[in-house]
Amino acid sequence: MENYPQVLLENCKPDRITTLEEYEQSGGYQGLKAAISQHGEGGIQQMIEDANLLGRGGAAFPAGLKLKSVADDAPFPRYIVCNADEMEPGTFKDRVLIHANPHMIIEGIIIAGFSVKAQKGIIFIRPEYESGARIFEREVKAAEAAGYLGKNILGSNYALEIVVHRSGGRYICGEVTAQLNALMGKRPNPVQPPPYPTEKGLWGLPTVLSNVETFACMPHIIRRGPDWFKGLAKTETGAGTKIFCVSGKVKRPGCYELPIGVRLSEIIEDYAGGMLDGSEYKACLPGGASTGFLPKEHFDIEMDFESLKKVGNRLGTGAIMVFDHKTCLVGATLNLTEFFARESCGWCTPCREGLPFIRDLLLRLENGEGREDFIPLLEEMGRHLWSAYCAFAPGAVAPLQSLLTHFGEEVEEHISQKKCPFKQ
Repeated sequence: MENYPQVLLENCKPDRITTLEEYEQSGGYQGLKAAISQHGEGGIQQMIEDANLLGRGGAAFPAGLKLKSVADDAPFPRYIVCNADEMEPGTFKDRVLIHANPHMIIEGIIIAGFSVKAQKGIIFIRPEYESGARIFEREVKAAEAAGYLGKNILGSNYALEIVVHRSGGRYICGEVTAQLNALMGKRPNPVQPPPYPTEKGLWGLPTVLSNVETFACMPHIIRRGPDWFKGLAKTETGAGTKIFCVSGKVKRPGCYELPIGVRLSEIIEDYAGGMLDGSEYKACLPGGASTGFLPKEHFDIEMDFESLKKVGNRLGTGAIMVFDHKTCLVGATLNLTEFFARESCGWCTPCREGLPFIRDLLLRLENGEGREDFIPLLEEMGRHLWSAYCAFAPGAVAPLQSLLTHFGEEVEEHISQKKCPFKQ
């Protein structure tokens, strides 16, 4: 098993967070010092763009391009928002990062904030992460006392305040525009751009919102350079490392920081300890609940954004949920659809009506009440959900569409046997 460089989890302790002093000793806040004294706003944005840092929250939008999209003549105040909502089933990397090294995330927020002249920073965190919220509140104060936050940061004219906002708690709040609505005290319905949040976000003012892991990468890019960051990946199209959350039928579930482009087989067999005794790999969701099932034929695929796109899938959050040959994927898809139907904001018809209808068909299949005409109905509903208002529904229907594409015979067995073949 190869020992890859640990960047984001370098200072990870088994039983406590990394202190400010420990983070500084390992090079912490050197990126911020270089950003302010050497690179300036435009230089930071260019370095992050040159590093090819793609958003780690699931959408994979270029982080540097997002920073650049804040116009020089945009109004003030400007906002920087850290998305620590992490409501995607199977995904727990941000929680691990917060408990491992909160100052790395805080430094990333400050660097990004400086690059767009943001004056107010907000950490939006899910209610179940109360310990993480308390960690952030404590360590933000420590950063302020050390001169990294507040007025005249590191002797410059730049000032930034960061506050922690506890979410009311819904999956839809992880969507960018829904999260901004939630912060403003509105119902968290998504809003279709344009204008984009970097033009008109919180209270109609420029707002940059990125994921915890995305911000955590930024200090290292500024301190060590874009070429170093791209060199961490194992593929030409990749850049940096990725924290992969592995769960399901493996011996060592957990979070593993590995290069972008590492093969799925290596993650499961070497780092996650292989399949449980008596289990055989059947499929996995490679990037959380809103990605498609990846069948055995892709077991050796490179875990890179582009590699997964070529086979009609997504890297998403990098949360690998592993299923074995004894798992009913109709039942697994039903379970996921139950979640998405409950978490829909209810704004548009395809999502509000389509997901409960799909759930009903899958439930009847699982209970042995399925009919042959259910299959074309499910295929049709899957297509309809791509007409929804935001990306929630296309993500929610990804497991279903991959189930019908790669495991259609399993659906057929539920119909022909008039029961779930995996139940005794």
